[in-house]
Amino acid sequence: MTTVRGSDALSSTMTLRVVVAAPFKGTGRDRMGEQAFVVALSLDRDWVSPDQAKRLVEVAERSGLIERDEDDLVATFPYDEVPIPDDFEPDASIFQERSAFERVLDALVDDGMDRQSAVAAINERQRDLGVTAEVAAVLTARAEGVDVPEAATKAHESVVR
Repeated sequence: MTTVRGSDALSSTMTLRVVVAAPFKGTGRDRMGEQAFVVALSLDRDWVSPDQAKRLVEVAERSGLIERDEDDLVATFPYDEVPIPDDFEPDASIFQERSAFERVLDALVDDGMDRQSAVAAINERQRDLGVTAEVAAVLTARAEGVDVPEAATKAHESVVR
């Protein structure tokens, strides 16, 4: 069993948030067409190719950062609060799907828990119960009153296999 460190989850998760936030910040709206999203990332910012931008839509949707509403993409997080550094360049980690652990950690932090404290609580629960990091994260979230149904399902599936 491997204990997951907070910094391991931070870089890819935050990078994906920054990339997804950028097109929405550019328009000042929480809703935009998929094509406009792709153009913003590939042509306007020149961060990725159009095909990669389309792949990012899928990753962002599975990660819960956006939802589809007919032909529009809708941001499901406070995109306007995400800082985008002037020298920001996304790396390949943005194409990786986030684990249940990362999703739960983000939910705990979004609910006001300090990232380091959340990781410590998860690691302690993992050690005490002898479960995977994903299961410990879901149990920690539930103990804190944070609802993480998709991550809970994913953690459950990893145990049942």
